[in-house]
Amino acid sequence: MARDLSPLFNPKGVVVAGASSHPGKFGFVSIHNILRCGYEGPVVGLAREAGELLGIPVLASPDDLEPDTYDLVFVCTPPTLNEDLITRCAAKGIKAVFMGAGGYGEAGPDGLVAQERLVALCDELDLILVGPNGQGVVSPPASLCAQIVAPYPPQGHIGIASQSGNFVSSFENYASQTGVGVSRAVSAGNAAQLDVVDYLEWFAEDPETKVGLAYVEGIVDGRHFFDRISEVAKRLPVVILKGGATANGQRAAASHTGALASDDAIFDGMARQAGLVRAHSVHEAFETAATLASQPLPTGDRVAVVTTVGGWGVVAADALYRSSMDLAPLPDDLRAALDEKLPPRWSRNNPIDLAGGETRETIPEVLELVAAHDEVDAVLFLGFGVQSNQADLMRSGEFYPDHGLERIVDFHERQDARYAEAAVEISQRHDKPVLVCSEMAVTCPDLSGPAAVRASGRLLYPSADRAVAALDLARRLTRFRQART
Repeated sequence: MARDLSPLFNPKGVVVAGASSHPGKFGFVSIHNILRCGYEGPVVGLAREAGELLGIPVLASPDDLEPDTYDLVFVCTPPTLNEDLITRCAAKGIKAVFMGAGGYGEAGPDGLVAQERLVALCDELDLILVGPNGQGVVSPPASLCAQIVAPYPPQGHIGIASQSGNFVSSFENYASQTGVGVSRAVSAGNAAQLDVVDYLEWFAEDPETKVGLAYVEGIVDGRHFFDRISEVAKRLPVVILKGGATANGQRAAASHTGALASDDAIFDGMARQAGLVRAHSVHEAFETAATLASQPLPTGDRVAVVTTVGGWGVVAADALYRSSMDLAPLPDDLRAALDEKLPPRWSRNNPIDLAGGETRETIPEVLELVAAHDEVDAVLFLGFGVQSNQADLMRSGEFYPDHGLERIVDFHERQDARYAEAAVEISQRHDKPVLVCSEMAVTCPDLSGPAAVRASGRLLYPSADRAVAALDLARRLTRFRQART
């Protein structure tokens, strides 16, 4: 049974120990971020001298805390002060400790001894201990951003647990860019008491979380990790990114968190047996998690590609050839139905190249026909955003809004928004993934087309290659599950 981490992710109040008026100190930044991001529970600081900071009270002693008012203490004070601090906070009803302070296991033998004492104390007091040497905890459903860095991601369904705080930030930045949001995020730091799998176990029981996204460097007990995460993977899709896959990476991991990275071939086999989805880059990890969080799972290998022009379809076909999925043969009845919608010059094959022949209704109608067919398991839609791109050039030029341009710009922008909405509706209606791709996801994300995909809660994939990579990993997961049933 998962340990109850509600005091960490849904605290009724937060204490920041080591509060500081210096804007560069962790004790200032963490308070700022908690208040700035809208946390509504009581917040108080602890420092050597009582006072006020950013409108909240700062107390000189934990003994002055109102009893049973705060669940979480965010610790920015040095190791020499922390055991006494934690003991006195526990006496006031604190249930969770986020240890942002370093100087523990990552700092050598003396730090490791201090870390072991810290764990023993928290175990004795029945406290949740996160860290030490952690970056923060984020919980958008609770409007909580207790971090020593930005960003604060939008709310969604990806639960992040990482041995590296920087990767928490990376994943949160992707969530902010794409609009595919986060349910919870935590930096495990040295993972002295709780490791990544502890958080994943709780995520599997969290109604806000649909997929776990984890970064690991070192695993102390491989069998214990495998047994536990295998159980998690039965209930929650887990995307995992591992550092230390090479000798250079293993040395870097040891200096980073003090963790010894495990053999990569062994880890890879363990991940496959456990039913984990292993990614090999930061963007692949996030995009796969975003796919699992927002799209129906693919139940078969047959992919149809719908493209407004030919080149994009060729590249998608190449990507599918390199994947474990297939470019679906175009069924005769689907070809006949498309003949009714498209001009004679269309490709009459898969990829379904519209050859620039689409009219006002064509793209939603084609997507509907393709996704509805029993011999198609997933759809890629390429060429999205062309109309909003042209609209932007018209809107920003000297001829706008005259010459009828205002009407044309409005039409183009509405069409791309309509395509984004249609992709979601069709996907949901037929319970199949429909992935929309455009480089505009990164080149001009604020145009109306990309913004419409972002507003829908789904990912706009920057290329067909990256869409296929994410879909392929999602399919590997469903293939594993199908083999186990």
